[in-house]
Amino acid sequence: MSDKIVCSVVVPLYNEEEVLLETYKRLKSVMDSLNEPYEIIFVNDGSKDKTAIMANEICSKDKTIKLVDFARNFGHQTAITAGMDFSEGEAIVVIDADLQDPPELIPKMIEKWREGYDVVYGKRKERKGETIFKKVTAKVFYRFLRNMTDVDIPVDTGDFRLIDRKVCEALKLVNERNRYIRGIISWLGFKQIGIEFTREKRFAGETKYPLKKMLKFASDAITSFSYKPLKLASYFGIMLSFCSFVYLIVVICMKLFTEHVQQGWASTVAINLFFHGITLIILGIMGEYIGRIYDEAKGRPLYIVKHTKNFSEDKEDKITIRKSN
Repeated sequence: MSDKIVCSVVVPLYNEEEVLLETYKRLKSVMDSLNEPYEIIFVNDGSKDKTAIMANEICSKDKTIKLVDFARNFGHQTAITAGMDFSEGEAIVVIDADLQDPPELIPKMIEKWREGYDVVYGKRKERKGETIFKKVTAKVFYRFLRNMTDVDIPVDTGDFRLIDRKVCEALKLVNERNRYIRGIISWLGFKQIGIEFTREKRFAGETKYPLKKMLKFASDAITSFSYKPLKLASYFGIMLSFCSFVYLIVVICMKLFTEHVQQGWASTVAINLFFHGITLIILGIMGEYIGRIYDEAKGRPLYIVKHTKNFSEDKEDKITIRKSN
């Protein structure tokens, strides 16, 4: 049997001490059953608990497990990017450590890959252990995003997917900082197919995507793949300006030809506040795009790695960076 790695499994980690051992056991069992060379890459995204210590201990006992340890928290999407950058497999699988996405689906993904598909993504047909609010907002977001962009981003999908080596190499050419990996992979093209599965409730611990992070994630997704919010802001501004002009004509006509002119400041103040609010919303939308331009212009590294384990010598124990441009 060849020593060439067939499949790399990338697992981003952030404060996963409660679930890490179980994740390792299930992934190890699945990958051993394939009877082919593989690697599992843990990417510690600046965890504040014992995740890094536990990952190091696992790597010391099992050389098929590798560790990329960030200098600080750089974010989930950046951790996925780093894992792909360090991977050596002909196929790369991305899966979160919370076990909501079943590792047991990986062999089916590999089967589809061998059939000739370059991207095999998991499509959620059911989401267990999540609130009604989370289910509804997720469903609305994915469909809203699809309508806002010209890229065919599959709905009800996460980062759980397999990509071919050539897709991974193409992904390395995309250097934007505010990353939405699943959208970028859809934008790249290639032959893609989905596999439906039931998403289980989190095995242990708490979600790493509270409402604030979800809103940031949604903002990154929309602004990365669409400039329609800017166009909508312009259209809305034109519409309000037209309505204001019509209202002005009505007021002038009432003053000149009738005696029914409404006096008082309340309506005037209310209208002014409304239009000022709309102006601030439009400026906020513009600010989101300008802020992203600012991030890209600074040219800072996408991530900084302070430590690696079980990689080849050229990647071992060196401070590594991924440039953003």
